[in-house]
Amino acid sequence: MTTDSYYPGRWWHKLDDGRIQCDLCPRDCKLHEGQRGACFVRKMQGGEMILTTYGRSSGFCIDPIEKKPLAHFYPGSSVFSFGTAGCNLACKFCQNWDISKSREMDRLMDQAQPKEIARAAQSHNCKSVAFTYNDPVIFAEYAMDVADECHQLGIKTVAVTAGYIHDQARREFYAKMDAANVDLKAFTDEFYVKLTGAHLQPVLDTLIYLQHETDVWFEITTLLIPGKNDSDEEITALSQWIAKELGSDVPLHFSAFHPDYKMPDVPATPPATLVRAREIALRAGLHYVYTGNIHNVEGDTTFCPGCKTPLIVRDWYQIKDYRLTDTGHCPQCQTQIAGRFQHFELSRQFGPHRIPVAMHLARA
Repeated sequence: MTTDSYYPGRWWHKLDDGRIQCDLCPRDCKLHEGQRGACFVRKMQGGEMILTTYGRSSGFCIDPIEKKPLAHFYPGSSVFSFGTAGCNLACKFCQNWDISKSREMDRLMDQAQPKEIARAAQSHNCKSVAFTYNDPVIFAEYAMDVADECHQLGIKTVAVTAGYIHDQARREFYAKMDAANVDLKAFTDEFYVKLTGAHLQPVLDTLIYLQHETDVWFEITTLLIPGKNDSDEEITALSQWIAKELGSDVPLHFSAFHPDYKMPDVPATPPATLVRAREIALRAGLHYVYTGNIHNVEGDTTFCPGCKTPLIVRDWYQIKDYRLTDTGHCPQCQTQIAGRFQHFELSRQFGPHRIPVAMHLARA
């Protein structure tokens, strides 16, 4: 670690013309000396790749795990959340654009080394640490080092990501993660190209890899945007692909778009659209489908796929009823519910609140 917070980057190689190529994600950015990649945080300096945001964060908060969103990963627990700045996608509908699209390093107001983050999570009794707010793929080295420190203290790690990453980096990154929520932003390459500046297939590759080659617990989120990716046909195709390629037990979250960033004139997603999407996905054979960013208790609730008993009843991020056994079985029909579960007491859940944490004050 150097005094100016620059850190050696991984996953790159030198080109014959003196440039270097970043091999982290499918953008394959080719950089001249002093030039930054599309993510704006990976840079060629001194003939090598450096990571300019290592140890620097846009903020730390303690959240309910359901906010990530993860419905089947230690429900009711708290997660220590942080991100940096920048992103390797260019989503015109970004809901965190002030962080993920920031090119101002003064956005990174707080600093913390991996060991400090793990200890802070432990001192606040957090079950896990989440790399979120912007995509952890672009600060993978930092996230992986934090994960190592967390695991030494028995703390789980969560990646909230668009899944846009090359195979070698994907393998090394997810080897450090216990859970992930992956954005499957749409189910057409046209949408990805026009609205994110990326492609669909690498995201599908990440999902297939997670399901078939790792023990990482993962859930999927699709933000439905009116007129862009919310047709019955596309939702059906997306749901059927998940059921066929990943299995019926992978939870799927449909969330609501709010006009922002470069799409202020597109209307907000009507709640009825999310309810319709959930019904389509359930008909396609998925067992666990949720609605997000709207008030819908049924769409927040985990039902047993065997006997349809409501097992975890949620209202926004508050758990109102919890009937799962400690081992994650339905008490009525003994069906095993997919996920990661532990002993749960309704009175001891973290709840819906969010607690900002100032790391510089914690060190004082």
